Amino acid sequence: MTPDERRAALEQIASEVRACTACRLAEGRTRAVPGEGDPDTEVVFVGEGPGFNEDREGRPFVGRAGGLLVRLLGSIGWQREDVFITNVVKCRPPDNRDPQPDEIAACAPFLRRQLEALDPSVVVTLGRYSMGTFMPGARIGQVHGTTVLADPATGARDAVAFAMYHPAAALRTPALELESFEDIARVPAVLVQSRDRRGATVEAGGPASETTHGQGSAPAIAPSHVPAPAAPPAKASAPAQPVESPAPVADDASQLTLF
Repeated sequence: MTPDERRAALEQIASEVRACTACRLAEGRTRAVPGEGDPDTEVVFVGEGPGFNEDREGRPFVGRAGGLLVRLLGSIGWQREDVFITNVVKCRPPDNRDPQPDEIAACAPFLRRQLEALDPSVVVTLGRYSMGTFMPGARIGQVHGTTVLADPATGARDAVAFAMYHPAAALRTPALELESFEDIARVPAVLVQSRDRRGATVEAGGPASETTHGQGSAPAIAPSHVPAPAAPPAKASAPAQPVESPAPVADDASQLTLF
């Protein structure tokens, strides 16, 4: 897709999300939350579902959890406007309960179409329900900070999925907040590695041979170099030194080795 086509596709999806009545969540919502961000980004963050503030504003991650996400992004020199942020369900579950399987299934086509339009190099999953879309059967305590190749059926064609705790969970548990800063420090290296793999596929004439971010006209988060991870905010008590790259999750399709 060209940048204009990508923007048009995302706007069309957002319009359909706002009018959707496919599941029970539509009955209690104030505003649906399609997602927002840079349509030309290489990195997409996928959370679980809107909360109270998101339901009122129609925007993802604008409450306290969103504040932590902004700080996490800032720790690696990025802003929320540099990425695209969405959720597996686009309407708030009552009382912020967990999304149900049928609700996730009802929203899945919207997420798939968003990922098809964005064609990211990296999908960062936030929380276990988002993780479950890309890493079925995994336990977040075991796989956070690690990568797998995303199943093309999710819409994330030739992308890498990187698991993180949900910021709301991190806010409740200081140890998880610390681990979240450590995990996100790995994302720039994951992006570089995914770019290189996609570029190699293009050279080989494989399925990524169409124009992709970093290979065509769409601007990347970092056109030449990924920003070096900055020190996290002092109150997070996270180490400023680079974090050792993790071993990837075992996956039959690939074993990813980070820089």
